[in-house]
Amino acid sequence: MRRNILITGASSGLGAEMARQFAAKGHDLALTARRTDRLEALRTELIERYPQLRVVVHRLDVTDHEQVFTVFRAIDAELPLDRIVVNAGLGKGAPLGTGRFDANRETALTNFVGALAQAEAALELFRARNAGHLVFISSISGLRGLPKTVTTYAATKAGLASLAEGVRMELLRTPIKVSTIYPGYIRSEMNERVANTPFMVDTETGVRAMVAAIEAEKAKAYVPSWPWVPLGQVMRFAPLAVLRRLI
Repeated sequence: MRRNILITGASSGLGAEMARQFAAKGHDLALTARRTDRLEALRTELIERYPQLRVVVHRLDVTDHEQVFTVFRAIDAELPLDRIVVNAGLGKGAPLGTGRFDANRETALTNFVGALAQAEAALELFRARNAGHLVFISSISGLRGLPKTVTTYAATKAGLASLAEGVRMELLRTPIKVSTIYPGYIRSEMNERVANTPFMVDTETGVRAMVAAIEAEKAKAYVPSWPWVPLGQVMRFAPLAVLRRLI
C-alpha cells in the first residue's frame, strides 16, 4: 500500500537512508531537518530515481516547538500523512558532573522534549482522522542506564520508549498504530568516529531491518534482529556489574 510518510531528521544517517528505502517501496515522502541543502540534494536524488513519487522538504528544528506544529500541519495539508517517523536526534554527551551540562542538555532537549513535541503534533493529526501510524526511533541504548558519554543519550531513548508505550496503551484497539524501533549499532554520521564497535552493521543493512519492522507496524522491534533480540534481553536483565563488563 502506498503511503505518505514524514521523516524528521532526514538530512543524513538513518533518516536519509529510511527515505531512500521507503522511496524504493513506492511511498511518497515529506522530509524535514535543519540542513535544507542536504534535504534538497536528497529530494533531487529520489525524484531522479523515482520520478513518479512526491517528495516535499521543509526546514525544521525540533527544539522550536511552535515550528514543529506549524510544519507538521503544513505538510499534512500538502500531503495528507499516513505515517510519521520521529527520528530527529543528537548523540552528544559527557559524563555527568564534568562541566558539559550544555551538551547533555542539548541532547535531552532534542531527543526527548523535541520528540514529545513531534508526538503531540502527529497525534493531533491522527486523532482528527482516527487513523495513522506513529513511529518512534529509540535505541538499544535505551534499554538500561549506561555510563559516561552515553548516560544522557540512553536516558532520552528510554524516556522516548516509555512515551511510546504509554501512547500505544491508550490507543490499543483503535486504528492508530504506534511502533517503537530499537536500532542496535548501525553505522551513521552520529557514530562514524567510533571504532571497533562489536556487531556494528552498515547503514543500508541496518535501515533495511528498521524499514521492514516499520512496514509490518510492529509494536516493538530490536533491529537487526540478530544479535539484538537476544542481546536486548541480556541488557534488560543483567546485573549492573555484568552489564558494565559487556559494554
